[in-house]
Amino acid sequence: MSDSPGQKATLLISSKNYSSWSLRGFLLARLSGIEFSEERVSPDDARAKEELLMRTSSILVPCLLHEGVSVWDTLAIAEYLNEKFPEAQMLPTEKSARARCRSISGEMHSGFAALRSSLPMNLRFHKPGFTVWSSAQADIDRITSIWRECISTYKGPFLFGKKPTIADAMYAPVVTRFSSYDVAVGPVCQDYCDTIMSWAPMKEWVEDSHDEPQEIIELDLDF
Repeated sequence: MSDSPGQKATLLISSKNYSSWSLRGFLLARLSGIEFSEERVSPDDARAKEELLMRTSSILVPCLLHEGVSVWDTLAIAEYLNEKFPEAQMLPTEKSARARCRSISGEMHSGFAALRSSLPMNLRFHKPGFTVWSSAQADIDRITSIWRECISTYKGPFLFGKKPTIADAMYAPVVTRFSSYDVAVGPVCQDYCDTIMSWAPMKEWVEDSHDEPQEIIELDLDF
């Protein structure tokens, strides 16, 4: 499952260590099977800076460049790739499951502001015993409720069954946050976290992040 010759895409991303939205774009691209190369946008670039500092959920990074089309915003990238590569089954096959997948993906895209600000993504960071504020805890409770409901309904190990979907790509950065900040989520959700961290594209991203030279002082906070 790949593009025809001469149609390789480019995915613009920012930091692999800090950028949750870039991670989502990468996972969506891997999920679709599209052939692509990565192009890193400097963390000092205005296109990336605001997102990395959590002042917005999306500027212009990640951005998928393909066949003369520029697609930014992760949900737009997801829908574009799903249309382009239907055989990848990025959404569940059953109608009600597709609706739920889109709903919880949209909720992740537009919500959970307290979690984002209190527990920013930083793959190099680990803080055992981190104290979670009540507002962020409410977000955590909602997210883990979504996970438990999906796994109970669709039987796991991913949110909609045996194969990863757009929803798993959208929630994957949350898994890294839970690990970094030592968030206890219970056995069902921990199994899901383990599944995500064992997902081959996720392992690829995390491994690559270790070689990233940039450090962003504003994000390496002493919590």
